[in-house]
Amino acid sequence: MALVRKRMVMTDSDVADDMISALRNWVEAEVIPNASDFELPDEYPTDMALQMGDFGLFGAIINSEFVVLDLDNMTYTRVVEELSRGWMSLAGIINSHLICAKLISKFGSEEQKQRWLPLMATGELRGCFSLSEPDSGSDAAALRCRAERDGDEWVINGTKMWVTNGEKAGVVALLARVPDEDGTQAGGITCFIVEKTPGKQSGGISISRKIDKLGYRGLETVEMSYDDHRLGHDQLLGGEEGIGNGLRWALSALELGRINVAARGVGVAQAAYDAALAYAKEREAFGRPISQHQAIGFRLAEMATKLEAARLLTYEAARKADAGERVDLAAGMAKLFASETASELALDAMRIHGGNGFSTEYPVERYYRDAPLMIIGEGTSEIQKLVISRALLAED
Repeated sequence: MALVRKRMVMTDSDVADDMISALRNWVEAEVIPNASDFELPDEYPTDMALQMGDFGLFGAIINSEFVVLDLDNMTYTRVVEELSRGWMSLAGIINSHLICAKLISKFGSEEQKQRWLPLMATGELRGCFSLSEPDSGSDAAALRCRAERDGDEWVINGTKMWVTNGEKAGVVALLARVPDEDGTQAGGITCFIVEKTPGKQSGGISISRKIDKLGYRGLETVEMSYDDHRLGHDQLLGGEEGIGNGLRWALSALELGRINVAARGVGVAQAAYDAALAYAKEREAFGRPISQHQAIGFRLAEMATKLEAARLLTYEAARKADAGERVDLAAGMAKLFASETASELALDAMRIHGGNGFSTEYPVERYYRDAPLMIIGEGTSEIQKLVISRALLAED
C-alpha cells in the first residue's frame, strides 16, 4: 500500500539551504576526518550522534507539534545524502529511529503520541524498528515472533535480527504475530511499541549478540530475543484497531525508508566520485595525471552521469512524497538505481585508486564495504523490481 501524506509540509528553501550548508560544514570538519577512527574498530560515535541531536535530526520528519524541525521529504533527503557523503552509518542512526517515530506519529493514539514523540523528537529517547527474523527477511509475512494476550498484558516470544540501534533504543517498533482466537493458527501481524531500558537486558528482552558486519560499522546491529517479555496493552500501536494491521502500516513507513536508502546511495556515490576525481587529477602515470588518459576520463564521465541520474530519481521520489502523491513506484525506482549506482561507483573509485584503493589509508575501501548494504536493506534490489513491476502493471 502506498504511503500518501495527508498533511504536506514544505520547508522554506532558504531555511533548507542554510541547514544543508551548516550540515555540510560539520561533515567536512568533524565527520570526514574522524569517521575511520570509529568505523574500523566498530565503535559507536557517541559525540557525533549527540551533535546530530543538536541539529534536530532525531525529530526531522515527525508530523507532530513536538518536533524540532518537521522537514519536508526533499530537505530530509538532502540531509541524509550529506550525512552519507561523510559516513553512511550516521544516516542509519536516524533512519531506524525515524521509522519508529513515523509509525507512532501516523498510526498511534493521541496518548501514545503524547507519551513518546516529545522525547523522540529531541533524541533523548531513541527508537528502533524490528521486523526481520532469522528465517524471515524479504518474506516479511513469514515472521514467527508471537504476541499472546494475557488479560491486560501481552506476552512476547521470538527472535529478531538486524536491529539497528537495538541496544541503545528505549522504544522498539516490534512486529509480532497475534494468534487467532482459537489459538490454533497464526493471526494478523501487529505492531507494538515496546518500552525498554537501553542496554543488553531489559525484562524479558536480551541482546543475544552484536552482528559483526562487512560494512555499516560504528553503529550497533544486533539480534534481540524476547523470552516471555510482558508489556501493557497501551503499547499496542493504535490500540485494538492495530491488531492485524502492523505489516501494512510498517510497509507504508518503509517507503520513507526506501527514499532514505536511495539518498544514502547518492551520498556514498558522491563520496566515491569525489575521491576518484581528486585522485585521478593528482596521480601521475606515464608522465601525466591519470585523469588525462582516455580510459580514466571515460570512467569518470560514466560515474558522473550515473550519479546525477541517481540523484534525480531520488529527488523525484521525495518531491512526490511532499506533494502527497503515491510513492511506491518512485521510491522503488530510486532505491533500486541509487543503491546499485553506489556499489558500481565504489568499485570504480577503487579501480581508479589502484592498489591504494585496497588500503585503509584511503576511504574508498569503506565505500566499497558500505555500498552492498543499500542493495540488501529496506528490500533487496529484487524486491524493488517486484514493487516496480507490480506498480507498472497496476497502471493498466
